[in-house]
Amino acid sequence: MNLHEYQGKEILSSFGVRIQRGIVAQNASEAVTAAKQLTNETGTSWYVIKAQVHAGGRGKGGGVKLAKNLQEVEEIAGKIIGMNLITPQTSAEGKKVHQVLVAEDVYYPGESETEEFYMSVLLNRGTGRNMIMYSTEGGMDIETVAEETPHLIFTEEIDPSVGLLPFQARRVAFNLGLSGMAFKEMTKFVMALYTAYVKSDSSLFEINPVLKTSDNKILAVDAKVTIDDNALYRHKDYVDLRDLREENPIEVEAKEVGLNYVDLDGNVGCMVNGAGLAMATMDLIKQAGGEPANFLDVGGTADAARVEQAFKIILKDPAVKAILINIFGGIVRCDRVAQGVIDAYKNMGNIEVPIIVRLQGTNADIAKELIDNSGLAVLSATEFQEAADKVQEVLV
Repeated sequence: MNLHEYQGKEILSSFGVRIQRGIVAQNASEAVTAAKQLTNETGTSWYVIKAQVHAGGRGKGGGVKLAKNLQEVEEIAGKIIGMNLITPQTSAEGKKVHQVLVAEDVYYPGESETEEFYMSVLLNRGTGRNMIMYSTEGGMDIETVAEETPHLIFTEEIDPSVGLLPFQARRVAFNLGLSGMAFKEMTKFVMALYTAYVKSDSSLFEINPVLKTSDNKILAVDAKVTIDDNALYRHKDYVDLRDLREENPIEVEAKEVGLNYVDLDGNVGCMVNGAGLAMATMDLIKQAGGEPANFLDVGGTADAARVEQAFKIILKDPAVKAILINIFGGIVRCDRVAQGVIDAYKNMGNIEVPIIVRLQGTNADIAKELIDNSGLAVLSATEFQEAADKVQEVLV
């Protein structure tokens, strides 16, 4: 579950991570009120207006602006709220901005120059350990840094049996070139950040930039936080942070009816039981010259009602030119799935998209006979290659 910047910062702050303070606003009037409150609480006289959408690169799309007075706060917030923000991480249509974060200015002059760093906490899937990835090149796309100056990216892996140790946090601060008070502040920041990551059951913390202020404070200016959905039962208060406006509406609908669905850009819809078989089916579609339009795991109870729901979800995508149903009858019987397909087809009326059904496993022969004798425009297959050939035929 992805969070907005202001939500991620609230979680960080609850675990003792210093953040750039801000107040969220739904309209220009609220933005002015927020700016006044920030001045009273922080003393700031300049304000950063940030679009709150689930996408990086907001500044490049005009979604982050500096306001030097209350009049500019109102003008900038009024322009950003309601705009379709297009960034390198959105579609060509962009994402509509429903709210902004009015944040304090933390780039004030002082005894030293400000410095920006990159820092993230995530799982290293190669080693099965959490790691802190960090760089002196904050404020930049980390992909660009990795490609052009990979020697400027550091990693610190954490042994899960002991957690992050103080010497590791000090090593992070040292590699970032800090000393004195900034070194101590960074050490505390890293320890608090990792604690927040673990205790919030997150799958990603990305702070870009982490700022060393002119008076040597270390704080998170941005926050990209992804919470592990599987752990939400431990964090009932986080469930309410989900913003469905930022998510794919078809995926939201599928989740509500208990289907594991991920929208993709292809032309062949997939309906499969089991994640592994779903991945293999996507490979099968590619082999047949098509592109998977989705990942859809109907689970082990592929009855008529569930199949019908899956059909409706898949057919919401106008790019779908064919549907491949690939079911392995281990727990579920193939003949029950076949009857489910037939019943769902009849309930929905005429489906213009060609349907290929591959059923293998328990009672697969009975299932094939049911499909073939149904009188419906449904093609049956029992082998992978046969299913691939039929997909290829209908796409020509």
